Amino acid sequence: MASNSLTSSRTSGSSWTAKQNKLFEKALAKYDKDTPDRWHNIAKAVGGKSVEEVKLHYEILVRDLKDIESGRYPYPYPTK
Repeated sequence: MASNSLTSSRTSGSSWTAKQNKLFEKALAKYDKDTPDRWHNIAKAVGGKSVEEVKLHYEILVRDLKDIESGRYPYPYPTK
């Protein structure tokens, strides 16, 4: 079963391209939680996204990671 982040992003009115996701990941690494204006900087780095959209995308990412780590989603490949 796949994560619901794509569905959640679409229902929130915001779709993300693969390039924007990569820029988002890089910006998260560059601007940690102690960075002043963190979300503004991340939104600027991604381009075309508001601070609110970036925060929502982060919340979805965190939720998805927790679901994966909890074992809610099975490993996608059968083990032998």
